[in-house]
Amino acid sequence: MASVEQIPIPPFVPVLAQRVRAEYDEMPGLSLTFAQAIRLWNLDAPICAQVLEELVRRGYLRLSDGRYLRA
Repeated sequence: MASVEQIPIPPFVPVLAQRVRAEYDEMPGLSLTFAQAIRLWNLDAPICAQVLEELVRRGYLRLSDGRYLRA
C-alpha cells in the first residue's frame, strides 16, 4: 500500500483563512467562484486554493457548482 504524504500547510494560510471566514461571516449568502475569490482577496491562485481547500476540509465552506459557499 502506497503512503500518501501530507503537504505541510504554510504558516500564513490559517491567518488568511481567518480573513476569508470573517468575510463570509459579514456577508451571509456570499457565493464566490475561485476567480472571484482570487480578485476579492488579492491572492495568488495557489495560495487562494490552499486557503479555500483548508476551509472546505474544516467544514466551514462547501463547493457547489464551482462556487464556494458557507457549509
